[in-house]
Amino acid sequence: MNKLKKYNEKRNFKKTKEPVGKVKNTKKKLHFVVQHHLARKDHYDLRLEWNGTMISFAVPKGPSYNPKDKRLAIHVEDHPLSYRHFEGIIPKGEYGGGTVMVWDEGFWEPLGNPHKDFKNGSIKFKLLGKRLKGQWTLIHFKEDNWLLIKEQDNISMYKNILEYDTSIKTGRTMEEIAHNIKVKKNSKKEGIVEGTYITNPTKKIYSHVTKMNIATYYQKISERMMPYIEKRILSVIRSPEGIKGDIFFKKHLDNENKGIGKINLKNENGNREDYYYLKDTSGLLSEVQRNSFEFHVWGSRVEALNVPDYLVFDLDPDEKLGLKKVREGVKDLKSILDELKLTAFLKTSGGKGYHVVVPTKKLKTWKSFREFAKNIADLMEAKWPNKYTSNVRKENRKGKIFIDWIRNTKGATSVAPYSLRIRKKLRVSMPIRWSELDKIAPDEITMDMAIKRLKRKDPWEHFYEVN
Repeated sequence: MNKLKKYNEKRNFKKTKEPVGKVKNTKKKLHFVVQHHLARKDHYDLRLEWNGTMISFAVPKGPSYNPKDKRLAIHVEDHPLSYRHFEGIIPKGEYGGGTVMVWDEGFWEPLGNPHKDFKNGSIKFKLLGKRLKGQWTLIHFKEDNWLLIKEQDNISMYKNILEYDTSIKTGRTMEEIAHNIKVKKNSKKEGIVEGTYITNPTKKIYSHVTKMNIATYYQKISERMMPYIEKRILSVIRSPEGIKGDIFFKKHLDNENKGIGKINLKNENGNREDYYYLKDTSGLLSEVQRNSFEFHVWGSRVEALNVPDYLVFDLDPDEKLGLKKVREGVKDLKSILDELKLTAFLKTSGGKGYHVVVPTKKLKTWKSFREFAKNIADLMEAKWPNKYTSNVRKENRKGKIFIDWIRNTKGATSVAPYSLRIRKKLRVSMPIRWSELDKIAPDEITMDMAIKRLKRKDPWEHFYEVN
């Protein structure tokens, strides 16, 4: 019997954009999703992947971290695995009509045999989500009614988890999803930057800085930024609730949009997944609309993934070292690159160090890139053993600067030039002149300063013409 027959029978796929039910095994870790569903009654849907579908429960009050709370969970029809990506509107009059948000997602681990435990009416499992973590139990008590209970473990938090009111995938609120980002131009809930609709423009991201301020910054800086970010596989840091809220890393495509390209690759485990890249400024702004405020990129372009074209050295100091020592480290690294007749470029990290970037066409493979970067770090360690280490371990960093060469590896990323850093100061990773090294601190450049610097000659003007 088709486990998704009931699911398919309840839906008219000519009217709803929900996925058609097909049984499909991923042969990977087991996924779970929690979707906030504002239908006839507001509730949350917990879905656990098992045997090619998602076992589904409607949880009227939503999950609770308090082990004393016994939340009703109503067992409903199995849903397809692809449903975990669904976020949008189910038309009024259709089954489940209303707004659906991806409220949490991740993986789950059964603590026992789910097939047997489900029949016996008690399933213990661990959730590895972004909002829901730790051990949970589902206990059957009558008909389709179960109880969802948080187990007592070291992840029990008495926090009202339901205060999170944005999508973990897109950063949108239920209202924004319901409006489908197509509200009228004169709406107070929307602004427009270069043809891209920015919902919630007045939302504070950091101090007085709004989402609209950030979108405007990226639009103004885009001409300088795009040569270093376009057509490179992207990882972003999303901050839908501002710097003080949830902040998470995103590297897989979840929703296609204008200016966004898709590429399907094998991950480190050999499984194929969709990664993405920016085609143009509209892609950059559509990512900002989805609350992506910090951008990291691969060292190669999508048309030549196995041919990296620039090295990045990140000087990561022991916390006790002062800025003078960090600047000394940058100068020592430059002296070695100068001896090798390699033109290097400098930028602030937006954090506590500097990045030295070396474009090159001479090293044709990721292996040679990695080896070259490691040799430079080893050479600095050998030449100045009391000042530098090429070892990533924190204990080897005491009183020293770690010359981070590891990011020069296929699949690794580094923060893009001109990107904001979603940290407590909201600073820019800014290209600067070598003559400015002793004048500009790593976390000094603000958005306003970066925009003003556009009037000056570009310090990286000849970046792709050297080495």
